[in-house]
Amino acid sequence: MRPSRVRTFLRSLVTAAAVMTALGSAPPPALAHSMLVKAEPPRRAVLAKAPGQVRLWFNEDIEGDYASLTVLDADKHPVTEAKPTLVSDDPKSIILPLPELAPGKYSVKFRVLSVDGHVVDSAFDFTVKGKVQGK
Repeated sequence: MRPSRVRTFLRSLVTAAAVMTALGSAPPPALAHSMLVKAEPPRRAVLAKAPGQVRLWFNEDIEGDYASLTVLDADKHPVTEAKPTLVSDDPKSIILPLPELAPGKYSVKFRVLSVDGHVVDSAFDFTVKGKVQGK
């Protein structure tokens, strides 16, 4: 083989190896979906006073029109007919106002649609040990 052909072949080989290395080390596409990042009351909280609301924060914007948030008592009955609302200055957060809650165990069930189309559906519990919080 002629020296110029050898050089061309080696350059092509080095270029191909560099491209293959770059493609092989590229990070996979991000699979970002909404996730619950904070809740008030927190998961498994034992509260001295009943909360006046439940507020959930997510890591990305959610579609308020498709949000579902329910608080159930120990007998699995909803404690309110109120609907959750998107927080006006925080499109990553929803609130559900609560009536006065008696001491006991409560379950929070939620289902939200993130702006990327992913549905988050989960639940957690909290317990009220003391009196109702003043409004």
